[in-house]
Amino acid sequence: MPAPSSTPENDAPAPAAAETVGATRRYGQGAVAVRALDDVTVRFERGRFTAIMGPSGSGKSTLLHCVAGLDELTSGHAFIGEVDLQSLKDDALTMLRRDRIGFVFQEFNLIPTLTALENLTLPLRLAGRKADPAWLDTVVDTLGLRDRLTHRPGELSGGQQQRVAIGRALITRPDIVFADEPTGNLDSRAGTEVLDFLRRAVDEMGQTVVMVTHDPNAAARADRILFLADGRVVDEMTDPTSERVLARMQQFQA
Repeated sequence: MPAPSSTPENDAPAPAAAETVGATRRYGQGAVAVRALDDVTVRFERGRFTAIMGPSGSGKSTLLHCVAGLDELTSGHAFIGEVDLQSLKDDALTMLRRDRIGFVFQEFNLIPTLTALENLTLPLRLAGRKADPAWLDTVVDTLGLRDRLTHRPGELSGGQQQRVAIGRALITRPDIVFADEPTGNLDSRAGTEVLDFLRRAVDEMGQTVVMVTHDPNAAARADRILFLADGRVVDEMTDPTSERVLARMQQFQA
């Protein structure tokens, strides 16, 4: 079970959409083994936007992939809500990822032969479900895609493709959305638009977002930042600004 909290009831933290307890991920064996994660315990509260930062090789993407069920822990536990991912067999894990988790990655991963609408609703079609019309309208209008729904990915800009990818992540009303460098392939204007939409997903749609980024300006959109180094959480910042984030990141280079 997730680690209990001893916080008094009136100061109790928000329920966790996801968390890890003693999460360790090791690659290789013996003298050449690398600990990408080293005993990480962290909570991602519902309805909040969390950014994960750290130098290259710090373990930030590994943490994201393990808590999202895309990679297996060597030891420890990762939870989505109350569900221990380590307790699930492959089919159950696949269903949980499909129904309760949304993904947004640096590569848009859209199917080129499908329209924007067909790409956006693909998770529902794979599950044999129909889109709720009201929710579909909310997602489409929030992302500003109404006039692009019949266009295929090759007819969309990079920012528009990433907005479709965000819509695809939101369409199942997941417990949590994981975003791995979602602005990495975008120019500054398109990147700003995508970050605006992720922020609105939290503020207006009650979504939970966890984003890996190396960009202080992107991270400053979050409610909270976790800083990783050598596979461990070494610091945390709430109510961040670009200047504070940049100053903290520069300490890793000192």
